[in-house]
Order: sequence, then C-alpha cells, then structure tokens
Amino acid sequence: MLSYFEAGLVQFAFFGAYFLLSIPASFILSKIGYKRGLMLGLVIMALGCLLFYPAADFRVFPLFMLAYFILAAGMTVLQVAANPYVAVLGTEEGASSRLNLSQAFNSLGTAIAPAFGAMLILSDRIKTTEEINALSTSAKEAYLTAEAVAVQTPFLVLATFILLIAVVVYFAKLPQVMSPGSLGTYKETFRHKRLMYGVLGIFFYVGAEVWSVYWCLSH
Repeated sequence: MLSYFEAGLVQFAFFGAYFLLSIPASFILSKIGYKRGLMLGLVIMALGCLLFYPAADFRVFPLFMLAYFILAAGMTVLQVAANPYVAVLGTEEGASSRLNLSQAFNSLGTAIAPAFGAMLILSDRIKTTEEINALSTSAKEAYLTAEAVAVQTPFLVLATFILLIAVVVYFAKLPQVMSPGSLGTYKETFRHKRLMYGVLGIFFYVGAEVWSVYWCLSH
C-alpha cells in the first residue's frame, strides 16, 4: 500500500513532466514540425509503458515513478504538438471550437480509462493494509508479486497500441501548416495577456484538482 507521501509523488511525477518539459517540447517541435512531434510523443509514451514491465518485476517504487514520468513526458510532447495543430487546422474563428471538441474526447477518455483499466489490472479483490500485514511472509510476498505483475500485460498491450498509432501517423498525409523553425519567440508569447491569464487559470485548476484528490483520500 502507498503512503500519502508516495501517492503525492505519483501526482508530482505526472504534473512535474508537464512543468519541466512543456517549453523544451515546444522548442523541439519548432525544429521537427507537428507530424514528427506527434510521432515523438507517441514513441516516448510507448517507452514509458514498456518500462512498467521491469518495474513490476523488480517492484521498485522509484522505477515505477520513472516509467510514469516518461509516460507523462510523452503525453506532454504529444499535447504540445496536437493542441496547436488542431487550432491551426481550419479557420481562425473555429479554432476554439475545435480545441474544445478535442479536449472533450480527452475528458471522456479520462473518465472511461480508469474504470476500464481497473477491470484489467484490479481483477481480484484488493486487500487492505491490515489484511496484507496479517498474511504470512511467503503469502504476503506472493500477493505483492501477483499485484505487481498484473500491470505488465495491460501496459504491454497499451505500448503496442500506441506504437501502432505512431505508425499510422507516419504514413498519414497530414497537411503541412508549419515549417520547422518558423515559430516565434517566447518573449512574443508572454506579451499576450489573455494567454497568460489562461495559463494562470489552468495552474489554479490543476492545483484545485490535486488538492481535491488529497482531500478525498484524507476524509
């Protein structure tokens, strides 16, 4: 069982990837373009999924956190590439509508995926801390090993699926909407007040989201 501190580290590993890699990802995107950025994000995500296999074998929490961080890093690169791409595919007036529609699918996946993943990974009844401590040493080791190994096959399947999407993107005829090296500077970006207000709003939204998780765990 994870302590509250370890559960907090899970959130830290995920959102830390967004905090640390968003700007580097945009810099890479400016060099390689949207299509390659999409592929790069997918490949990094697949690598993070594959790392869950040895993490489950060794049952080392920092290795799980590394795998989770790499998975989140791939998601960061993918979103940095996909969101602007969606915005520029079409008229400027419809950019916000296209972004809202794409984020609606993101929210739908966020709602469905935990329940679907629980069916694959948490197929048996999860024991409480007291029940685990009451087991014999051999039974406790067998139970913890079985719980760790349960994540291996789903993440291997997920990695394979993500790589297949990367192959589809590679062969897809996506329109060229930006030439590598054609982006503006960060200094120009910071001059847009509405954009900075949006960044501030998302910052407080994520903070409230994480705080609500802690509140639910502690009550």
